[in-house]
Amino acid sequence: MVITVGRQYGSGGREIGTALANRLGITYYDDLLLKKAAEESGLCEELFHSFDERPKSFLYSIALDPYSFSMGHINSKGSIEQQVYLATYDTIKKLADQGPCVLIGRCADYALKDRTDVINLFITAPLPNRIKRVAMRNGISEDEAKDRIRRKDKDRAAYYNFYSSKEWGDAKSYDLCIDSSLLGIEGTVELLEDMLRKKGL
Repeated sequence: MVITVGRQYGSGGREIGTALANRLGITYYDDLLLKKAAEESGLCEELFHSFDERPKSFLYSIALDPYSFSMGHINSKGSIEQQVYLATYDTIKKLADQGPCVLIGRCADYALKDRTDVINLFITAPLPNRIKRVAMRNGISEDEAKDRIRRKDKDRAAYYNFYSSKEWGDAKSYDLCIDSSLLGIEGTVELLEDMLRKKGL
């Protein structure tokens, strides 16, 4: 079973995904996914972080010098951003082929849409809860946290909606959407673990 986790910024989705993978004894891919995509493609890892879950920007793509970010020759299959997306897409599929794992964001649910062994989750939480979490985690004011949440969610939605045929955060796009504030991080992990074990993972 492969588990994909979409999440609102500040909802605790990363913590939930990590804890869930640890409880189930499977691998968790977040930034490690980008590292592997960079290794597979021959593109610099910095590129993957630059474009990570951000909306398409042809102006930014053109502004980059391909040769300064490549460990080898970048071909002409499309813009740098398109190449980064396709490399991430291919890596997600390869990781899923290797066995059970948790994949965070990056349109993983869309990349694996043709598989029958995938559970797609979306983690959400009320804005006030997310503001407090982000402010505390980053040592910033609540106003700064609120602005950061809005930017991050906007970027993730634009990225997801552009590259997939679905809508970010829409219940129809996932198997289960859950508000992490209802049970807390630990309670949410326990609930999801119980559900997945009943599914046979």
